Amino acid sequence: MLVFFTDTDCDITPDIAKEYGFGLISMPYFVNEKEINPYVDWQDFNSKEFYDMLRGGVIPKTSAISPSKYIEYFEPHFKAGNDIIYVHFSKNMSGTFNAMNLALEELYEKYPERKFYSIDTKAITALSYLIIKEIGKLYKEGKTALELIKWAETEVQKYAIYFYVDDLTFFRQSGRVSGLAGVFGNLLNIHPIIHINSDGIMTNITKARGKNNTINKIIEMIDEIQDNIASHKIIVAHSDAYDIALLVKNKLIEKYGEGLDIEFVVVNPTAGSHCGPNCVGVAFHAKHR
Repeated sequence: MLVFFTDTDCDITPDIAKEYGFGLISMPYFVNEKEINPYVDWQDFNSKEFYDMLRGGVIPKTSAISPSKYIEYFEPHFKAGNDIIYVHFSKNMSGTFNAMNLALEELYEKYPERKFYSIDTKAITALSYLIIKEIGKLYKEGKTALELIKWAETEVQKYAIYFYVDDLTFFRQSGRVSGLAGVFGNLLNIHPIIHINSDGIMTNITKARGKNNTINKIIEMIDEIQDNIASHKIIVAHSDAYDIALLVKNKLIEKYGEGLDIEFVVVNPTAGSHCGPNCVGVAFHAKHR
């Protein structure tokens, strides 16, 4: 049997995991040095409460999970004679996969006949979510691990995301932007527009002043690389900014018509610890990243 795993950094909730038959790895964040594991230490993500906490000045931290934690997730399935495929957020965004590899080395010694496959979405949050849902459909259809990997070799790069950050304080604290860029970005109401490139790395590709100009710029950039966007699901993600997400949805409908399949997703708290509140982005089917 092939067991499918993904993680909470991909915005997958327990309900979605249950729908597709996924195992769900909880990626932690820390508030005042206290470790919090999504959907383990609490069952429902109160996004309003979490992002209001960040608005109040709290800046959570994140950390890789330990090799022993990966063993807790994987060993019962290896012991039961199952193989595992793990579809996850970008390896280039975290050192947690070094811990995973250490765990696998230990597990292979005990279960040398078992196989472990991984698919790197080269993304995080909404973009990973979109890709994983597509892979999930194939998994439910009974595709093998090798068939899923073959699909991912070409299709992962055919999904893209653009998003903007409202307050650079959170990225600055996590080392994502320089202190100078963070200060001046906030003072001048300038929003960096970020995408995730083909290597799974977040890159600031342009900027715009004011929310409306920023959203219009994102729509322009989507149009440049979208590939038959109306025939594919679109994810509009936000970190407790539903009103802005709704504005983005309306602009997409104005551009491409009423028939769009648009789903709203709230950014998970671990990734949200870096982007902060009021971040909005669009993940979509594209010609390339």
